[in-house]
Amino acid sequence: MHPLISKLGLGTAQFGLDGGAPPRGRAAEAEVREILAVAARGGLALLDAGAASAHGEAVLGAVMATPAALRVMIKAARGDRGPGFVEAEARSSLARLGLGHADAIIVQSAGDLFSPWGMALWERLKALRDAGLFARVGISAYASDDPAGLARRFHPDIIQAPASLLDQRLLVDGSLAAVRALGVEVHLRSIFLNGLLFLPPDRAPSHLGAAAISRLSRARRMIAEGRSDPLQAALGFALSRPEADAVIVGAATAAELSAVIAAAASPPPDLEWDGMALENPAILEATRWAAA
Repeated sequence: MHPLISKLGLGTAQFGLDGGAPPRGRAAEAEVREILAVAARGGLALLDAGAASAHGEAVLGAVMATPAALRVMIKAARGDRGPGFVEAEARSSLARLGLGHADAIIVQSAGDLFSPWGMALWERLKALRDAGLFARVGISAYASDDPAGLARRFHPDIIQAPASLLDQRLLVDGSLAAVRALGVEVHLRSIFLNGLLFLPPDRAPSHLGAAAISRLSRARRMIAEGRSDPLQAALGFALSRPEADAVIVGAATAAELSAVIAAAASPPPDLEWDGMALENPAILEATRWAAA
């Protein structure tokens, strides 16, 4: 197994567990079972089930191996109904997944921690960790949430944040290096920026504007000239970052995940990474799609 593959984690956002069209005409459960099997065989260690609904969690619980081959992370419920509700939902998630405990529980919106119920929510999550239901607690953040500030204030075990070949803000400004220097584990997410790097320039979203589309075209040209492809380049960039303890990727089918694993096992291409980043923060904030 290539050593960088051990950094890969699998997200569930693209699994199609909540009413989406079944891939290849198959039942979603059958496809998910195969995806998880490919992940286990490929050496992935982490499953981020944060995007799964109650139904999706039940499906995952039905198809996961017992004991689970992957360490599982779940999302925390929103705290506006009180810490008791958050704890009840966390316990329900574990039950639906067929788990007595999980690797981590993640606050999905950093803004929740600054609401009137924020500190009570955080203290309840730490209590669940201390009780052994979760090994770690974490926060999912955007660049505008100041991940380094969150790490200094709340001392989580994990910070999840977007970083990619196209969105290098938190790497360039040193935010994620600062998070890791505090002893907080860093998980990169949205590394494909919802497939933006894979789109031909004439199919790029119009809101990007001419300058960003030109930059995107340049990035694709540099990748091609480096005898690589967008998938290998995106993975090579993310997996080679010293700030990253884990890199969360998504796949809708077992074949897609197999392609990701194969690309991750290839040596990272020797490319001029700095020249590929989109530089307009407003554009990158507008690109908050359901990215893998």
